[in-house]
Amino acid sequence: MLSTLFDIAFYLIGILRGIVIIQFVMSLLISFNVINMRNDFVAGIWRAINVLLEPFYGPLRRILPDTRPIDFTPLAFLVLLSIASIILEHLARSVI
Repeated sequence: MLSTLFDIAFYLIGILRGIVIIQFVMSLLISFNVINMRNDFVAGIWRAINVLLEPFYGPLRRILPDTRPIDFTPLAFLVLLSIASIILEHLARSVI
């Protein structure tokens, strides 16, 4: 039972990592005008990704210094996800 919970946690961490990477790639493509925000499909995906990640990014943005041209929040969140994954892995080994 506990093993299943750890597997679910690892799966969710992997999904969050994927969403952060997709947001990063989309932000680059949007800033270089490769994809256009006037496209309803692109704008909808962009809004959905930002709505999903804002609860995680909000507290980090309050802690991190304001570096206006570059937002380091996704990088900091990926680092925290990696730390959480390492902690969960060691906790799973010790429990199982």
